[in-house]
Amino acid sequence: MDPEIIGFLVLAAAAAGWVDAVVGGGGLLLLPALLVAFPNAHVASLLGTNKLAAVFGTCSAALTYARGVKLHRRIVWPAAGLALLGAGTGAALAGAISSDALRPIVMAVLLVVAAVVLFRPALGAVAEPMLLTPRRIVAAVLVAGAGVGFYDGIIGPGTGTFLIIAFTAVSGMDFVAASASAKIVNTATNIGAITVFAINGDVLWLLGLALAVCNIMGAQIGARMALRRGTGFVRVVLLVVVVALTLKLGYDQFGQSVLGVV
Repeated sequence: MDPEIIGFLVLAAAAAGWVDAVVGGGGLLLLPALLVAFPNAHVASLLGTNKLAAVFGTCSAALTYARGVKLHRRIVWPAAGLALLGAGTGAALAGAISSDALRPIVMAVLLVVAAVVLFRPALGAVAEPMLLTPRRIVAAVLVAGAGVGFYDGIIGPGTGTFLIIAFTAVSGMDFVAASASAKIVNTATNIGAITVFAINGDVLWLLGLALAVCNIMGAQIGARMALRRGTGFVRVVLLVVVVALTLKLGYDQFGQSVLGVV
């Protein structure tokens, strides 16, 4: 492999770890980088390799957050259990459901997320423990666990972002606590998905483990910055990632057909 390609993938993996640790969405960087570096590779193998690198970085960030943030265990652990099952199911069905049919729905949800974060500056600024009613706890577990977990297995990019929004909007966590909780649940979704990819033989193990080291480095920097700089910093990065993810999905859905016409 050319040194330029190696350097490109190393930077992409580290940057993906940083973004993923703060607000999620690291797949926006690493997966396209893998597709560029290996244009003739089987897509499922690149998806599995991306998950292998991501699970180490996400787990590393989760451990760092756990030392600095008080977690809502009644929400996080049940959500993580459901997320593992949901992601495994999504990964198993990834070839049966067209992503072209799902992208417009995801884009619409992202636009709503961007509007909510932009026009509700109080969202996630401070914790709102009064929202932690039994019904909201169940709703947060189901949405963050089963719903987002399934999405991660079948499509993937932006999972951490959706988890943060679910935890802030439904259960009233602040952005830092939501990001910490998202890392734990996202670790479970990655484990669920990578298990299915591994069983199917769709993982480039040596490449994935090498990228995992870089992903961990980026994740550690990102988690420590989020803890140090607080909710305002997470909110800004969240908005940037939501816009980037919307543009990326929009290009995947419409860009290539437009270029084909031109």
